Formats: sequence, structure tokens, C-alpha cells
Amino acid sequence: MKRIYEEIIAVYLSVFCFKTEHMSVYNQILCMPIPMIYFNRYRFIHYYLKQTKPAVVLLLPMMKKKTAGVKLLFIVNPGSGSGEINFPEVITAYFADKPNDFEIYTLSVSCSIEKINAAIKKSKANRVIAVGGDGTLKLVAECLFETKTPIGIIPAGSANGMARELGIPTDIQQALDLALNGNAKQIHAVIVNGELCIHLADIGFNAYLVKKFDALPQRGMMGYAKAAWKALWSHHKMQVEIKIKDQLINSQAAMVVIANATMYGTGVKINPDGKLDDGLFEVILVKEYSVMEILKIRFTNLPFNPKNIESFQTDSLNIKTKHKAHFQVDGEYRGKVNSIKARIITNAVHIIH
Repeated sequence: MKRIYEEIIAVYLSVFCFKTEHMSVYNQILCMPIPMIYFNRYRFIHYYLKQTKPAVVLLLPMMKKKTAGVKLLFIVNPGSGSGEINFPEVITAYFADKPNDFEIYTLSVSCSIEKINAAIKKSKANRVIAVGGDGTLKLVAECLFETKTPIGIIPAGSANGMARELGIPTDIQQALDLALNGNAKQIHAVIVNGELCIHLADIGFNAYLVKKFDALPQRGMMGYAKAAWKALWSHHKMQVEIKIKDQLINSQAAMVVIANATMYGTGVKINPDGKLDDGLFEVILVKEYSVMEILKIRFTNLPFNPKNIESFQTDSLNIKTKHKAHFQVDGEYRGKVNSIKARIITNAVHIIH
């Protein structure tokens, strides 16, 4: 019987308040804990008809005000991903029936940090949304480093590592909902050779893979698969010296990862212990190319085999290599280096999740 009464009230609210899209609010009101023992069915209906309409009348303007004053600036990288979606068109359609102001800034080939910074300042946006992959997010984060302006993500890259990390939906409508209504949290970042890293940096095999991938016309996972196949046949191990505080590690390595996050955009969880707000980052020393180890960390929660992979936690480090090694930061290839310095920066950026 209670369900019947609730349905009667829901119809009443929808008829008299003319806002059926806010039924979730009505449901919350209807589910208020009421001591049913004190009400017969007529008093029950009378009570809700008396109480709910004023409540809804007050709540609806509050809901509108929650996002009405939010202005968003979308930084769109047209070169990200497969190019199948016209993001400016989708974004414009999304805000057609919303009270929010928004602007779209499309990155050009010759775009600089200075130009992006100028666009952000000119827009006076409350939220800045990176539409692209990890490289696009990195550009926006560099502009908003150590500020309070929240950064949102619309995953549009070939591999969206940070979006995966934060559980950002790949569906564009859901991602836009989150960018507008989601909460922001502070995360730390790592400065690697003077450059901001919010996701993952590494030397060795994966950086070489990134270089190969950049040279291919094909994007997406198939492009990564082809690049990985080429890299496996032509990449060689390196001799590394890693200094973490008073500890010195000498080893041969296929690659060394400076891991702020836990996983690559492909879904491979290279750093199971990583957290984005604990003031530390992990150093993953991959000694051997091990298919079984990669499968294990991809599909299970089993620890690394230390013969193949070791993990260290720190807030700073130095790495030296005998010969120059391929180097990448947040999916962007940076050439060859034979030394790396890294240090943590706490509360570096605010990310909407």
C-alpha cells in the first residue's frame, strides 16, 4: 500500500511542479523516514501533499543555482584519437538547454603554453576541461599548476591513462556531465627533469614504443600493438644506476618507470601501490621483458616477481644510464637522455572526478 501512496504523490508532484526531470529529488523526499505507525493512509497522503510541494519549490531553484554560475572552457586537441567525433559540435549541443556559459579553444599545431594560458585567463572560466589524451591534459595542468581552478577530462586520446585512473567515463555525454557536476580533488605531481608529470614517465622500452607509435599513421590500440611488435624486435636493455635517498641500485633494465599513477592507458597496471594524493611516487624497475609478469599485473592482484620487476617508493630520485636511453613524459616522447632527476610536488593540481 505504501508504494501506491508514493505513486499518487509522485503524480501529484509531476502535475503541479511541472519538472519531471527532477524526479530523483522527489524520490529522496518520498523516502524520508516517517514513523508510519502514527499515520493512517489518509493522514499519510495529507502529510506528504502538505509537506512536499513547498520543499520542491524551494529545492528546484537551489538545484539550478548549483551549476548555473559555472563557466567552462574546453581545450580541444583535434589531433587526439581517431578523429571520428566532432567534439566542438557535441559540446555545443550538450549545453544547448543548459544555463552555463562555455567556450571552446581548439589547439593548433603551433599552439604554445603562453597562448593556452592567455585563453584561460581571458575566459575567466571556473573549470577548464581537457578534451584529448594524457598529453592534452598535461598541457592544461601546466597552465593551472598550483592554482585552485579544477581541471576536467573528456577522454579523446589513443590511450587515456589518467582518465582510466580516475574512472572518467569514455561515453562523451557522461564525461560532460561529470565535467560540469563532478567534485574536484587535489593530487600531487612529479617534476621530471624540470617537466611536469601527472601520470607516468619512463626511460627504456615504453618510451621507445611511444616513439614508434608516433611514427605510425594508425591510432588506437591496433597502432599500439604494431608499435609494440616493432619495439620488441629492436629495443635493447640498458645499464642503470638509481639513487633513492641513501640507497643505490645498479641493474640492467628493460625500462624504469616514474609512476605517479597506477596504470598505462592500455590498462596495464604497472604500479599497483600508487596513490595520487599520498605525497610519494613509485619507481618501477623492469629488469626483464616478461609476458607472464605483464599478464599477471594486468589481470590479477599478485605481487611482482622481484627477479623481473622491483618497486620502490620515494619523494625524489636520481637515475643515470651508461648510454642514452629513450625518454617519455605523459605519453610525449622527449628524445634520449642519460640522467633523470625527479621530485614530488604535493597539491599540484585539482582534478574533477
